[in-house]
Amino acid sequence: QVQLVESGGGLVQAGGSLRLSCAASVRTFDDYVMGWFRQAPGKEREFVAAISWSGSNTHYADSVKGRFTISRDNAENTADLQMSNLKPEDTAVYYCAASWLGSLTTDKYDYWGRGTQVTVSS
Repeated sequence: QVQLVESGGGLVQAGGSLRLSCAASVRTFDDYVMGWFRQAPGKEREFVAAISWSGSNTHYADSVKGRFTISRDNAENTADLQMSNLKPEDTAVYYCAASWLGSLTTDKYDYWGRGTQVTVSS
């Protein structure tokens, strides 16, 4: 069983930055593609970013390209999302997810965190 715990959410003004972190309790962290998703009120959950097992490849939603950066530390079992130039439309609950032996563009994630709230004020 894999447990994922997100941290780092909060309230920030438009144009500001936040760094989210996901801590995974798992022995074989580098067997998992790690992804970040978000869900705004009244909207469906959407993909934000993903990173490959080794961390050498990444994939982003068009809406966050150039503003968000996903990274991972396989020694620490963490996956981070650095968010810059935040916009009010980035306001959402952000979820960390893990896909066992998945591809970078998989839509099948096996484990999910409980989420962390990000609110961007205008």
